[in-house]
Amino acid sequence: MKRMISGALLILLMTAISFGCQAMTEEAGAKQGTAYYVAANGNDKHPGTKQKPFRTLKKAASIAKAGTTVYMRGGTYKERLIVRHSGTKKAPVVFQAYGKEKPVISGASLKGNQADGGLVKIDQKSYITLKGLTVGHIKTNQEDVTPIGIFITGSGKGVKLLNNRVYDIQTTHQNGNAHGIAVYGTKAPAAIEDIEIKGNTVEKLKLGFSEALVLNGNVKKFRVTHNTVRHTDNIGIDLIGFENVAPSKKYDQVRNGVVSRNKVYEITSVGNPAYGKDISAGGIYVDGGKDIVIDHNISHHNDLGIEVTSEHKGKMAERIRIEHNQVYLNRYTGISIGGYDKKRGGTINTTISHNILYKNDTAGLEGGQLLMQYQSVNNRITNNIMTASASHYLVVNLYEVNKKNTFQKNVYDDRKGAKASQWVWRGKWLEGYKTYRSKSGQDKGSAHLNPQFVNEKKYDFRLKASSPAKKIIGS
Repeated sequence: MKRMISGALLILLMTAISFGCQAMTEEAGAKQGTAYYVAANGNDKHPGTKQKPFRTLKKAASIAKAGTTVYMRGGTYKERLIVRHSGTKKAPVVFQAYGKEKPVISGASLKGNQADGGLVKIDQKSYITLKGLTVGHIKTNQEDVTPIGIFITGSGKGVKLLNNRVYDIQTTHQNGNAHGIAVYGTKAPAAIEDIEIKGNTVEKLKLGFSEALVLNGNVKKFRVTHNTVRHTDNIGIDLIGFENVAPSKKYDQVRNGVVSRNKVYEITSVGNPAYGKDISAGGIYVDGGKDIVIDHNISHHNDLGIEVTSEHKGKMAERIRIEHNQVYLNRYTGISIGGYDKKRGGTINTTISHNILYKNDTAGLEGGQLLMQYQSVNNRITNNIMTASASHYLVVNLYEVNKKNTFQKNVYDDRKGAKASQWVWRGKWLEGYKTYRSKSGQDKGSAHLNPQFVNEKKYDFRLKASSPAKKIIGS
């Protein structure tokens, strides 16, 4: 005799089969490279297709596993994006703008402690890509709240930030901190590594004691390239060590990376509640990093163009290569190495070569074009062109302890003439290029001359075909 199934039981079975099939389809789709969509007018009960997108980033992130691309439609998302799953090297998890649309992740509705941490957060995740997103509108007036646009932390590999805009991140407390993009390697020995930060715009930030784009702690094998960092009230790009971010001192240092072809400008600490009237914000700053290349960047109208040192006594920034950068019209100095006082560390085994240092020291603070502060030791300065500002200071080497530094094949340029140029060598003031050469014993193969730039008014620092500087520094 056949056993009859009740109508209610039949409905329950059909519902279970339908749900199971849907779950299997989603799981299989993710493994094959699924695309999901999210839109401000979507619904989280939708399947996440282009025609029926999800509503929230929370929903999209919950199912975005290896091989998944989440396309964000234009509009404002008043929530955080917390990345939940890692990708793989061949199948990353991708969150990106759809076409030319402009999705905005906004923290405007976050209040009090809700403003602490990243609007976008990647914690202990690998192989994640964020592309074409706008992140901003988050602020605090509380000392113990740190707003951050995009925050990568813990350890992990293969994170890429591509062509995003991060702006309007603010702290207004006099002891406050904020970041635009922050990468904090907080684990050891596992690092945050193989990181690419490319083509982003980071702007209009109020940072307190902190930085616009920062790598700190156990971070290695990184590339920070083709970004624009501007209009902030503290450091532009910062590479930090020795702040106890990583749990092991052995690994607590940003290292083995490249900072290249970035544009950094209009960075000043003047008016920042944490600094008052101090002129102290660097465009590009290495604070305790090592084995880093800084090349082909443009840094202008900042407090300092490029600064390399360590703020921690007994610790050094080392093996930094500062090459082929254009550094001009910065307020205090063009390039600075060494600690800013005797309680700090210094800079060793660093090369400064083939840079254009043009009319920095615009505030007349006697920082010159190249400033050598405390414990600048065993560095090589070669094949640079330095043009003095109205202060006439070119090289300012402040301390007797600054030893084993080598200068050669540089071009110096004071438009009032070689005799008008000002110098400081190991704490002693010198006037005139010949006097500097005689007293320092430096700059074999160097010369004082007009380098003949193609168009100074437009900051085109290519050399004219007739330039005599080519014979000194090479073409």
